[in-house]
Amino acid sequence: MRQPHRRNSAWCRAAGGAIFVILLAACRPADFEVGAVEFQAPAGMAPNLTTVGDQVVLSWLEPSRDGRHALRLAVRDGTTWRPAGTVVENDSLFVNWADFPSVLGLSDGRWVAHWLQKTAPLTYAYHVKLAISNDRGATWGEPFVPHGDRSSTEHGFVAMVPWEGGAALAWLDGRRTGSGAESDAGNADRGAMTVRFTTLGTDGLPAPDIEVDDRACDCCQNDMALTSRGLVLVFRDRSPEEIRDIALARYSDGEWTRPSKVADDGWYYPGCPVNGPAVAAAGDTVVVAWYTAADGPRVYAAISSDGGATFGPRIRVDGGKPTGRTDVAMLPGGGAVVSWIEEADDAGKIMIRRIAFDGRAGPVQVVASTTTARAAGFPRLTRVRDHIVVAWTQPGEGGGVQVASVRPRG
Repeated sequence: MRQPHRRNSAWCRAAGGAIFVILLAACRPADFEVGAVEFQAPAGMAPNLTTVGDQVVLSWLEPSRDGRHALRLAVRDGTTWRPAGTVVENDSLFVNWADFPSVLGLSDGRWVAHWLQKTAPLTYAYHVKLAISNDRGATWGEPFVPHGDRSSTEHGFVAMVPWEGGAALAWLDGRRTGSGAESDAGNADRGAMTVRFTTLGTDGLPAPDIEVDDRACDCCQNDMALTSRGLVLVFRDRSPEEIRDIALARYSDGEWTRPSKVADDGWYYPGCPVNGPAVAAAGDTVVVAWYTAADGPRVYAAISSDGGATFGPRIRVDGGKPTGRTDVAMLPGGGAVVSWIEEADDAGKIMIRRIAFDGRAGPVQVVASTTTARAAGFPRLTRVRDHIVVAWTQPGEGGGVQVASVRPRG
């Protein structure tokens, strides 16, 4: 079993040149204690995490038999992982390294799972599917589609959070993009990808979906969080001039605000970077983390103290050569932790860094070695009680989905 890295000494010795100032942070005393791998699914990929009460729910995709794939899940009670269960298994799951399923716990004890399912023999023709469990994942109800559009186009990159006894979800919707035969973000002949939203009521039925943004990046993740003032949704916007900066919209009293930029990166990129933002919230405080290459590869975070209405200046998070694929979670006692993948020591590293609400950044730490290739997917974070759980994909023999705990020091 592969063990996460606990020390930064080798990386610190590599500090030098233009990135010296940034790498000095990696040489300071560590903010976190990184535990050993505590769960592994050797054949798994595309992990995701959620916290339900005091439990951690891990979901992932894995090949099964005869060309089929399955959406699996495992649950951690305390420090014990419960044997994996299956949400769905068939030969029409849309399996993608960057667009991962999820499982969500609702306030009434029900769980909701989402995944993507092919609808036609075209490369990018698939719909979002949801299913509800009334017994905490032991069995699942009949799957259904939450969006009103049934065209053979892309529908994916779902963000989902508990909302008013049910759930709120947003996704990228390709109903204006054509046949689903291709997904070329720079193809001007196709209509734009949009961001759409719906709610799932206590009766398990979706409301009619609405448009949040009429032109978004075709294949970057969305993320959503609940503040004391309502929902916030972040996504990578796409201007007619192909500027692909991070936008945020706020939902309150049944309406979405017009999306606004979290920061003015000015990243011109006539294609899809497959690198969406992440958001976490506690009360009125919102933290957004994202990747950009406007002035070379960077991972930034920005903090809002008014529920996402305004943000402070960008905080650079990375150590010099990031690939991106960010996530963020709030920490017990204040502050947030940001994760990303970085190229270091001729390999890929899963990195984390503490960000205080006043903008101070702690040292960069390594969680595990991986690769910067697509097979590494997107590391995921969730907070449970006093610590953070991290899940990632380790490509190659002996790898698969791996999970470890990260505990703040002090």
